[in-house]
Amino acid sequence: MIQAPQQFPASQGRRVAILLPLSGANAPLAQALLKAAQLALDGPDAPELLPLDTAGTADGAANAVQQAAQQGAGIILGPLTGAETAAVAPVARSLGLPVLAFTNDPTQQQPGVWTLGIGPAQQVRRLVAAVGAQGKTKFAALLPDNAFGSLLGDALAQTAPTLNASVVSQLRYGQNFAELNTATKEIAAYATRRAVIDAEVRKARAKLTPEGRKEAREAAAQPVPPPPYDALLVGEAGPRLQELIPLMQAYDIGPAEVKIIGPALWDNEAPRLGALSGAWYAAPDPAARAGFDQAYTAKFGSPAPRIADLAFDAAAIARLAAGPGGFSAGSIARPEGFSGANGLLLLQPDGRVRRGLAVFEIDRGGSHIVEPAPTSLAAPDV
Repeated sequence: MIQAPQQFPASQGRRVAILLPLSGANAPLAQALLKAAQLALDGPDAPELLPLDTAGTADGAANAVQQAAQQGAGIILGPLTGAETAAVAPVARSLGLPVLAFTNDPTQQQPGVWTLGIGPAQQVRRLVAAVGAQGKTKFAALLPDNAFGSLLGDALAQTAPTLNASVVSQLRYGQNFAELNTATKEIAAYATRRAVIDAEVRKARAKLTPEGRKEAREAAAQPVPPPPYDALLVGEAGPRLQELIPLMQAYDIGPAEVKIIGPALWDNEAPRLGALSGAWYAAPDPAARAGFDQAYTAKFGSPAPRIADLAFDAAAIARLAAGPGGFSAGSIARPEGFSGANGLLLLQPDGRVRRGLAVFEIDRGGSHIVEPAPTSLAAPDV
């Protein structure tokens, strides 16, 4: 739960600590994140970067915070995961150190701890606002029964009322195909929708005449009425999404009937999602990242992994927020926000992070932007 906004004192250190799993299975990724942070702090008058190893564990992360304070750090970049962030937060708070974590776990955000990973709530809010602008205000959700599905479902339930929308239904499904099929059929309200047509067919056939048989054929050829909602949030990606798509088609749920919306994970899969042509997802505009990618490749000789942009942004924020007396809440949660590798982001005093995401539409060749990322975070629906 997000606590009520509080102020924390300006940290006195001038060094920037970055907490990464520099040993262990994620060491190669950690090195890329470290390089991205070094890139952001490359230049005169930049704060000194202090890399510290968490070994990928909660205890290692908590110990690294203590080391950071002892070595004159005034702000913490990282750690990588939600579990590590949970261990870091109370220690950092007791030491007056703000934290810019790389996880997208919204349960970790609190005053003084910002999670920079692009989270489900940011995506859902952008989509609900965009779909609402098209006059669609009744939502349903078909979600996996896991942590990601819960985050999406909670985000939809919390967001819809604030944007004059409602949630008609939410259904979860387990790991096996039978549960997926049952949930899809139920969310489609297929039996109820089909019953209208079947009743017309039976009535026409009951005439027992050639004209009645003709009317029955015409009735059977009618399209099934649309579901009782305007938009459907689908919380699936990867192979499971490929199982779900034909089920949605079988039960007449698609962009022709309702607006299908989904997670930013679809950005990687768009060329394989032609069957969902017309569906929307929210994600950063790749044009915003182009400068970071070019600079990283030029300096280090290889492309940056996707998550490296978070370390770059965190270090760039630290550079801008650094003051003579250290790092203060006001310099980090500044009202104008920051322009990062993934577009605009605003760090709020209560730990929430607002992002300026674009809205993409899937087409037969991949996807294209239908609503550009905002140039200002002044609007409350971004």
